[in-house]
This record gives sequence, structure tokens and C-alpha cells, in this order.
Amino acid sequence: MASKYLDGAMVPRRVTRHVDHRSEPRFEAEAQTAVLELRGRRHIVELVNVSASGAMFIFSLIPYIGETIRLELGERGQVSGSVCWVRDGKIGVSFSGPVD
Repeated sequence: MASKYLDGAMVPRRVTRHVDHRSEPRFEAEAQTAVLELRGRRHIVELVNVSASGAMFIFSLIPYIGETIRLELGERGQVSGSVCWVRDGKIGVSFSGPVD
């Protein structure tokens, strides 16, 4: 049965990354949570890392690639973004604007 979701199992990476090509640092967010608003519902998610332009978090549901979300990041406030990737229960999000 074909999935209507795009996840890491559908787009295999043929070459292992040896260099991090990100343009900005990611800050580990160990033991931090955020509130995710997705499809009109709010969920507590575990943050993995955060940068000025995006975040990775752990979440049991699979959102659509490109789907709009909102995250409440505690002292950093609320930020809107879109889902970039989904793999192994982790979600990558690109923020609509920079976050401090």
C-alpha cells in the first residue's frame, strides 16, 4: 500500500554525509520541549535541536512535507514554519522567519 506521506524510507540517502553544509549553528535542545500546533491541535514535542532558521523535534505523527506548523519555543516565543523532512520519528522544520 503506497503512503501519501513522504518520509525518509521513501527517499533513501545513497551517500553518507561527512560534512555539515548548514549555514548556521544548531543548538542542542536536550530535555527541552515545545508546543506544536498542527491541523488545529496542540501537541507537546521533544526538541532535538534549534537554529535561527529551523528545528528538529521528535513527534509520533507524520505531517505532510510542506505542511505549515506553529511552534511555541518557550522564551523564544512562537514561530511559524513548514515541514522539510520526516524520518524515523523526527521532523525537520524550516521557520518562516529568523528566531533569536
